[in-house]
Amino acid sequence: MIKTKSIIATISLAAAVSLCAEDKVALTTEIPEAMFEGTKVPLKLANLEPVEVKQKPLMVPKGLTNLALEKEITASDDLPVIGDLEYVTDGDKDAADGSYVELGPQVQWVQIDLEKESEVHGIWLWHFHKTARAYIDVIAQVSNDETFTDSAKITTVYNADHDNSSGMGKGTDKAYVETNKGRVIDGKGAKGRYVRLYSNGNSSNEMNHYIEVEVWGK
Repeated sequence: MIKTKSIIATISLAAAVSLCAEDKVALTTEIPEAMFEGTKVPLKLANLEPVEVKQKPLMVPKGLTNLALEKEITASDDLPVIGDLEYVTDGDKDAADGSYVELGPQVQWVQIDLEKESEVHGIWLWHFHKTARAYIDVIAQVSNDETFTDSAKITTVYNADHDNSSGMGKGTDKAYVETNKGRVIDGKGAKGRYVRLYSNGNSSNEMNHYIEVEVWGK
């Protein structure tokens, strides 16, 4: 009898796993036109992902929406060198002039207020993608703490800082070459009201750029 119960439990678990898999779909979004110029190769970074590596589709629950669209943006640099912070969530993903915001050198961040605690399953990020470059120490975090000072309330979902040069701990994720397809980050179902994204310059210069950030969740 015990053996029969064990078999039934195993079958039930397998059915539950199968049902969860069926409930998930590949996250998709509108991809901007490629506006690549030049042939310059990014500097060699110790943790740079090979250019030929293609992103795997991110499987997420059905029915997600872009919670970041037209939401309020704050940043570590209150006076951007170029552009306005509102560009980050205005829905314009093109790399043309007038579509991106440029923050100063060293470690900088942009933060999106989702207005209420949300379940984040995907973050789709576009830095400047008109020329070949990789952004350094890209980190993505979710929290209910607006100041991101309470480590117990912060969930880090992406960390490409392999040597802790930005001072937030070593990460195991890869730096990558920017393209018009952006970078899809697994939000892992993290719960929080705020999403913060860091970078520490790029392989072409010391500035930090953002074109668009989408936060997919519910």
